Amino acid sequence: MGKSKKSKVRGAGGDDLLDSSDADSVGSSSTALSDLSISYATENVNSHEFVLDKYIDALYEKRGSTREAALASLVDAFESFMLDGLVENKYATLLSLFNTSIKKGSIKEACLASRAIGLLSITLGAGSSSHETMVDSHPQLSKVLQTWSDASKMISALECLAIITFVGATDLAETELSLKAMWDVIHPKSGSNVGTVRKPKPPVLAAALSAWTFLLTTIGSWRINTDSWKEPIAFLSTLLGAEDRAVRMAAGEALALCFELNLLDVSPSEDDDDDTGVPGSSKGKLFLDMQALKAKIAGLASNLSAEAGGKGADKKNLSDQRDLFQRILDFVKYGECPEESLKIAGKRDVLRVASWSELIQLNFFKRFLGRGFLKHVQDNGLLQDIFNIKADKAETLSSNDKKIFRSGEEKGRALKLNKDRRLAQERKNAALFEE
Repeated sequence: MGKSKKSKVRGAGGDDLLDSSDADSVGSSSTALSDLSISYATENVNSHEFVLDKYIDALYEKRGSTREAALASLVDAFESFMLDGLVENKYATLLSLFNTSIKKGSIKEACLASRAIGLLSITLGAGSSSHETMVDSHPQLSKVLQTWSDASKMISALECLAIITFVGATDLAETELSLKAMWDVIHPKSGSNVGTVRKPKPPVLAAALSAWTFLLTTIGSWRINTDSWKEPIAFLSTLLGAEDRAVRMAAGEALALCFELNLLDVSPSEDDDDDTGVPGSSKGKLFLDMQALKAKIAGLASNLSAEAGGKGADKKNLSDQRDLFQRILDFVKYGECPEESLKIAGKRDVLRVASWSELIQLNFFKRFLGRGFLKHVQDNGLLQDIFNIKADKAETLSSNDKKIFRSGEEKGRALKLNKDRRLAQERKNAALFEE
């Protein structure tokens, strides 16, 4: 899905990418990076390679604040610009340093490093480099989830794991490995002491549900065994009654996707030793259980779509919940798919989604990329492939670059017209010669 790499940097503006409080060791880089959009027109790559090397050098420093400043600046740069041409030959070094920061750095440093790895993967696009990014980072991210460390560190690890697996996984086994790591946070098993079960805090649980659902959107083309989904779906349905609204909404989206992927469907025509419709058979029991689950989920969605606010309720979040569960109810009962459109550039380029899978992917990328989402949608081939966008290049350029672009187009048309005229004249001469 990734696009071809070019040795240039595409920028959306000249904002400084370093705060005045950043460490001295990386402070001198601000001028070079703030001029990214200017140098784009002149293909000035060497200066940016120098800046990137300064950041890399800063990540080797012993002082934690220096590494944090470098990571924050790199994250800012990854969000603001397409750095594929710069990092394609340095990603292995960056990846190693990022993983070291997760392993040995402070909570803030680990969170920044997790985010940097996810942005690096998006920048690299689908291919061997992003697959290597996933393979090398998975063990360290999984360890963060297994040790139940700080909540913010776990949330960053969950989001990063979702992104790098989405972009880098090449088969179902790799995706399932990440899904399991996330599910162990959502529904943890008993620990070494009998009867003790760790329960994630609501923000962590909501993040785990969101990451798991986002990654689940990729399994649609692979064979799915519906028998193994009864327990997970039943547990997700219990989360619709959670006290935290963010958890309820994340669980609702997960269940909507399960419906869309037909994970609750047990067809009477499936090959099995038992008669599916016979209550005493294993397949028949599964069929009845899934039907009961469908009815339960539809009932809960109906209640949540009409939940009363009450005194002190957050009206904005309550409205979002009502809207979400009304859409879920419409889908479950009538098969109405959610539809959304987003203007991304100019007047003609619109990103449209018309399924739960697409909507979940769109919302996750928007949250993860933040202010950099529109920039990446306009210039990142990975996202353009995912959302089937055919951008009009002239619409995404500055006024000066548009002149250059259109001048090039006009020159190309002129050359083509000259060639057509020449060929026409040659054909005319040939016809005259034959006569």
